[in-house]
Amino acid sequence: QVQLVESGGGLVQPGGSLRLSCAASRSILSINVMGWYRQAPGKERELVAAITSGGTTNYADSVKGRFTISRDNAKNTVYLQMNSQKLEDTAAYYCNAEGSDRRAWPRLVNYWGQGTLVTVSS
Repeated sequence: QVQLVESGGGLVQPGGSLRLSCAASRSILSINVMGWYRQAPGKERELVAAITSGGTTNYADSVKGRFTISRDNAKNTVYLQMNSQKLEDTAAYYCNAEGSDRRAWPRLVNYWGQGTLVTVSS
């Protein structure tokens, strides 16, 4: 059962832009926080950006001023606009959401997408 689906990854040149999208299944209920993590080869997975249902955001220092996270609650979708891309942004990007579902309710569950690869190369 795929409950988070990412899209928008690909190859981009340094200084270029990409926008990632993550659509959450309607089976996920009461989503509070949605966010993006990334994992580069040989590195641990790290938080890139997160946003609450109320619109409060957090960013990793390495992406502040370059990336913007947003969400459309009505569409159960979160976006990551990535501008001024750097070589260091190369990684697999994973969507994350905290919510519940009919089976787990009211227990909170952490959901993960399959990942989308972003490669920054000249």
